[in-house]
Amino acid sequence: MPEYHERLWPTPWIYIASLLLIPASILVLAPVSLPAGIATGVILYLAAVGALTLTAPTIEVRAGRFRAGRAEIAVEQLGEAVAADETAARIERGTGLDARAFLVIRGWVRPVVRVPILDPADPTPYWLVSSRRPKELAAAINGSRRPESEERSA
Repeated sequence: MPEYHERLWPTPWIYIASLLLIPASILVLAPVSLPAGIATGVILYLAAVGALTLTAPTIEVRAGRFRAGRAEIAVEQLGEAVAADETAARIERGTGLDARAFLVIRGWVRPVVRVPILDPADPTPYWLVSSRRPKELAAAINGSRRPESEERSA
């Protein structure tokens, strides 16, 4: 069975941009106390970096299950996964988005994979998941849905 694992870590520029919390805190608190402004800025930066790092979701296909963040579903309940890059991904995340869709998307990861849900009892029509390797993720999901007899003959 195909397996896939990816962690949606923030890009380095997110951490660099977060550094602006330090001079902003200094600017706000300097009239009161410069050391307090510096300390507050460093604490806010470390908290932001910690939150970004600890909340980075995992995307995984393993043992007949698809996991995106905290949610998990059996691959038998999934339709044909479709990878979307560039313009198609922007449409999927914007004007083409169904409000009922389950989303695990991050702004710093542009490509997405759309995974339809086949269970008629599930009100969610599809999952939309960010991925830096969308074609590999779609192939892992689609390959995991094939019966073992087809995999042996292929």
